Amino acid sequence: MNKLHRNTLICGMFLTTTLISGCAGYLPGAGPDTKKVQELATVPSTAIAVVSVDAQVNSKLQQQFRQQQFAEIFAKTKTPHYQIGKGDVLEVSIWEAPPASLFGGAISETRNAMGGARATTLPDQMVSHQGNIRIPFVGAISVLGKTQADIEWLITEKLKHKANQPQVMVRVKNNNSSNVTVVGEVSSSRLIPLSSKGERLLDALALSGGVRQPVNKITVQLTREQQVASMPLADIIRDPRQNVTLQTGDVVTALHAPLSLTVLGATGKNEELNFEVQGISLVQALARAGGLQDNRADKQGVFLFRFEDANVASVLGLTQTANAEGKVPVVYRLDMSDPAVFFHAQNFRMQDKDVLYVSNASAAELQKFLNVLLSAFYPLLNAVSVTR
Repeated sequence: MNKLHRNTLICGMFLTTTLISGCAGYLPGAGPDTKKVQELATVPSTAIAVVSVDAQVNSKLQQQFRQQQFAEIFAKTKTPHYQIGKGDVLEVSIWEAPPASLFGGAISETRNAMGGARATTLPDQMVSHQGNIRIPFVGAISVLGKTQADIEWLITEKLKHKANQPQVMVRVKNNNSSNVTVVGEVSSSRLIPLSSKGERLLDALALSGGVRQPVNKITVQLTREQQVASMPLADIIRDPRQNVTLQTGDVVTALHAPLSLTVLGATGKNEELNFEVQGISLVQALARAGGLQDNRADKQGVFLFRFEDANVASVLGLTQTANAEGKVPVVYRLDMSDPAVFFHAQNFRMQDKDVLYVSNASAAELQKFLNVLLSAFYPLLNAVSVTR
């Protein structure tokens, strides 16, 4: 190789190296490297917190995100018994021993063939807005909040000195006041009348025709007065204690809200992953994304990007200021080179809209650099060979 060729090659290599070193930040990549993410924690003015996941952090998060169960929230359940309310329709039957004469002219009456006792069924009585019904020879009777047995005794007492040995039977013909509402992802949204049996949560869903989506994708929300709580339907089915007894006015809502997370970086596949309402762990999320790529991934650079509520950030000891929505951007870092972290990752629960990112290893960045260098260097070698 003569001097001119040698100088040309050296100049070409120098220029190539200079260009690549100056443009190193423009090498292809899926996102920031581990160092760049960790540097966020060292910048005082940044609003982003970086938290390394360990046993203490995991424990605090589990306590914050522990879901209260229906059996705890709605534990104070009244003894199921039906109480008469406004709008209910009652059927009142009155029996008199012979010689029965007080209700002899009633519209509907039957006679006991053996004893001669006469039963009179009065026209249906709807409980008025004031909570009353009217009985002939008695007048208005307040029945609001009373049981059927209470009303039977009350009418009997009123008729004692007017009818011959009266006995009264009261039947709820139409239950218009003691209902629960079932809406959402059910076959038929409807009002479910309650009975003295004490209908439970799953009874109401069954009476509405069941849910229209797979069980593992349904969340059940129960609203009772000022209390609102939600649980995965699969958990309610699995644990009979959560199948709580319903109360008048309860609203049962079957919700189908698909949960998803996004996986990026050095994993088997980059995509949005849907997961069940019961939730999945970080380990499960990595497995569904095809795991870490052996030839690219930095096992010390597994990051989870999440907007945490300000109260959760406070529990973690973070000082970052919450945004207008009361959220603090937090980056959770997991060092998968530490075997203990696999146990933490099994208990680390994913949330809707999480972003899971695995950075490239330094060796992978070096390999990309060398590939670019060689792609620029080989044409120079070819040029030298041609000139020779």
